[in-house]
Amino acid sequence: MDWIQTIIISVIEGLTEFLPVSSTGHMIIAQNLMNVPQGDPFVHAFTFIIQFGAILSVVCLYWNRFFQFDNTPAPEGSGLWARLKHKFYFYWLLIVGVLPAVVIGLLAKKSGLLDWLLDSVEVVAIMLVAGGVFMLYCDKLFNKGSEKNKVDEHRAFMIGLFQCISVIPGVSRSMATIVGGMTQGLTRRRAAKFSFFLAVPTMAGATLLDLLDLMKEDTVWATSHNITMLVLGCVIAFGVALLAMKWFVGYITKYGFKAFGIYRIVVGTIIIVLLLTGHSLAMVD
Repeated sequence: MDWIQTIIISVIEGLTEFLPVSSTGHMIIAQNLMNVPQGDPFVHAFTFIIQFGAILSVVCLYWNRFFQFDNTPAPEGSGLWARLKHKFYFYWLLIVGVLPAVVIGLLAKKSGLLDWLLDSVEVVAIMLVAGGVFMLYCDKLFNKGSEKNKVDEHRAFMIGLFQCISVIPGVSRSMATIVGGMTQGLTRRRAAKFSFFLAVPTMAGATLLDLLDLMKEDTVWATSHNITMLVLGCVIAFGVALLAMKWFVGYITKYGFKAFGIYRIVVGTIIIVLLLTGHSLAMVD
């Protein structure tokens, strides 16, 4: 990957990580358009690692939420575990929510399914259209949330199950988790925020696994150029995502998913038509 490819893909990641349009899907499309080698271990790792750069923007924007503990007294007679869970309840909810993704993600990675999906622009196009059609109607189907409903252990786990669907590129982790929260009676705003929070341990785990896999591979990838590209990608994705996330919360609260659904259908349909008519997505064959 060169400098231009790195910058473009990183900006796309930052813009799309928290929007329900699939950041991974858009990065795969961009890589195909720019002739980035598919199937390369470093390219796969780059795709996940810069996502973690974007995710760090959540910790920055919601710093007080991540480093604020519940100092109210635990119920009288509570044991040590109950007291710890009470004090660190926010982190406990994140653990409960991320568990399904840990199991499904590891299975998909060890089976080779994840790497195959990351190389398939056809899967991305189909899921963009399918997800777009769903998003045209999901506001009417699930927009019955109440501000009285908060994230508890059951809701966190159910949202975590929905997140597993996003192992398929083109689905969108953001869409899956927000819709998962809405099915559990959360408002769009509250579901979106928990989606942001849950992204931190999810992408941290994915990044760690990819780094470990890269270390096991031939270290020929660890050139100063590639390492520089990783650092640059993370920095760009972090900055762009910070701006995109602040805008997205307000937009989705007011307008819902419809515009994103239309966008997904248009982009996915264009790609499918190109593929069916024998055209390549590469700018230069």
